[in-house]
Amino acid sequence: MDTLVSMKVFRHVVEAGSFVAAAERMDISAAMASKHVMHLEQQLGARLLNRTTRRVAPTEAGREYYERLSQVLTELDEAGQTVGAASVVPQGKLRVSSLTAFGLGHVMSALTDYAAQFPQVTVDITLSDRVVELIDEGFDVAIRASPTGLKSSSLIARQIAMAHIVLCASPDYLRRYGTPKTLADLEKHNFIQYTGVSAQELAQGVDAAGARLRLAGNMIVNHLEAQRVVVLQGAGIAMLGTEVIGDDLTAGRLVPLLVDELPPRELPIHVVYASRRHLSAKVRSFVDFLAERFASEALWPTLDQIKAAAVR
Repeated sequence: MDTLVSMKVFRHVVEAGSFVAAAERMDISAAMASKHVMHLEQQLGARLLNRTTRRVAPTEAGREYYERLSQVLTELDEAGQTVGAASVVPQGKLRVSSLTAFGLGHVMSALTDYAAQFPQVTVDITLSDRVVELIDEGFDVAIRASPTGLKSSSLIARQIAMAHIVLCASPDYLRRYGTPKTLADLEKHNFIQYTGVSAQELAQGVDAAGARLRLAGNMIVNHLEAQRVVVLQGAGIAMLGTEVIGDDLTAGRLVPLLVDELPPRELPIHVVYASRRHLSAKVRSFVDFLAERFASEALWPTLDQIKAAAVR
């Protein structure tokens, strides 16, 4: 028999003073209620109730057991109510990991509005370009971007936006060093690289003749925002995502290059979480909020706008 059910039956028997009344509360028969109490007595090796034709009363051991059991069952009920409420009403701490540049440029302003809408949720956000281990490191959701897609099959990913990786430079740099007209021309320019990603990988490393490009530069940075800053200052050419440089392209501070020879690559941005089953209200509300927020905002230029602004 289910011991937890037997415990609840015993509590009701003590409180009601009869098996019949307890059985009505539990929606079972009086005979079944009696069997549940006998099951407990057998497990504990002690008599819990004194039974007479008129009344059922706890023994001394039964009274002590009842008092401790009542406290435990009450705490279990409260725990269940708390968890149940958390699945309906967004509340508690929400741990979020986000890409640094995208987080600074877009997520933080969204979080301000989310926090105002859901004041019972405390958002604990970590900005990092490192791919965190969602479950092992205790994060509820992560915001990630990858041109090759997300590899983990154990996670649920919902796309919230689409950026593009664009070859770009500042107008000042192009005035001083000239505008590349072909992919081969890139070998003459200073290529600002991002740590861990070679220029060849980003540019797909092939010119029109199928030869491997020899791209090089005198600067390597480990932060996309830092890469953006040095390109804005005219230090060289770089491949950057529009989630980082969208406003710069729109304002003309940066110029897209070679969009026909090197078409901007799609860069899907996803919000990632562990499971669809028993999803907490705080995670569900946050994922839905971001999806709706970014679907209704023009975060960066469209592909057509990029091509229209490109220098050919």
